Amino acid sequence: MKLGVITDGISRDFTHALDVIVEFGLRHAELQYIGDKEIGDLDAAGMQSVRSELTVRELRVPCISRHNFVGLGVTETGPTDPAFISQFDAFKRTIAAAHAVDCPLVRIMGFRKEMILFGSGGAEAWNIATGAWDAFVDLTRPAVEVAAAAGVTLVIETGNGGMVNSAHLAARLVAEIDSPHLQVLWDPANCLYSGEAALPDGYAALADSLAHVHIKDTRVWPPRATIEQTQYGQGHLGPHLAGIAAALRGDGYDGVVSFESVHRPESATFEDGFRASIAAFIRDFADPA
Repeated sequence: MKLGVITDGISRDFTHALDVIVEFGLRHAELQYIGDKEIGDLDAAGMQSVRSELTVRELRVPCISRHNFVGLGVTETGPTDPAFISQFDAFKRTIAAAHAVDCPLVRIMGFRKEMILFGSGGAEAWNIATGAWDAFVDLTRPAVEVAAAAGVTLVIETGNGGMVNSAHLAARLVAEIDSPHLQVLWDPANCLYSGEAALPDGYAALADSLAHVHIKDTRVWPPRATIEQTQYGQGHLGPHLAGIAAALRGDGYDGVVSFESVHRPESATFEDGFRASIAAFIRDFADPA
């Protein structure tokens, strides 16, 4: 396994974030926000600067992680709607950013979540969001086709607010679209809110569709609609983190595991949260010496 960090989880100051990554001996920098801009919104000079900062530190980019297609309602959105066109244009700029830094993966999000997608025994008449899943698949296909033509792979993230909020649903989407240019970005902490256990359920669902991993720790209380981001090892995922690392290692996963530093201690900074957690993350996920 190769280890990395999402840079803006340390700091929006890109140069400083890269220096901190190097300080801890990590070699992979995942790009999401650069300063006040989301990746894909930098001009050519800005992307050249990003590439130069990475090159001088001998860092690689495992994934370009703009929030492509976030928040759009699948039953309210069509391919000619201005909101969809705007996000699709930004998605294409994200692919250009991936090419600029020799990155093989581009993240997409799962539009906006509809709560109940499938059902039977009467639920199909009363409870499910009829047509939502099929609409989601249809809206995702054009992005996969663009990625295939551009020679990059999309990774659909298991995200709290999207149609794919579990490994099970991510794997279902990948199977239905059936393209080598769509794989899964597994964030097992996000999946906790859906009620999916990381081990064995979530990991087992992924089979051959896993291309990238985000790791953080979280406490979730779905009945209260509440989440708390925690120091690594202190949340509801904590007891399973070493097991996740062991499962990935045992199956020969050779992709990148990115630490997603989203915990901010009280009266402190996100960088403080990163520094409090990174040693334990490296301990669990680094390959044995």
